[in-house]
Amino acid sequence: MRIEGLHHAQITIPKGAEEGAHKFYCDILGLPEIEKPESLQGRGGFWLQVGDRQVHVGTEDGVDRTASKAHLAYQVKDVTAWQAHLQEYGIKVLESVPIPGFARFEARDPFGNRFEMIEPLG
Repeated sequence: MRIEGLHHAQITIPKGAEEGAHKFYCDILGLPEIEKPESLQGRGGFWLQVGDRQVHVGTEDGVDRTASKAHLAYQVKDVTAWQAHLQEYGIKVLESVPIPGFARFEARDPFGNRFEMIEPLG
């Protein structure tokens, strides 16, 4: 018995914030939305395709997302261009501890969810 891999990860946004989240994740980050199963469509939120994995954006109130270090790390090419792109939209880059062999930065989405952009060097 063993775990085969990671199918998806979930983040949450406040209930009713889907339009703003869709703008950030689909329009600014460029992640394609994928259809949720019909049985889950009434629960709010939406799903995204990220490479060969999925990110499920669920809805949840009463959560201080800025209090958590939990995050998703998106592997990218040209982390510097990504940093400039996100700053154009008012996303503040956070201090990051360097990791040998990687260029990276951290930020928070408009709802407080922490995320990382990371690029392998070499």
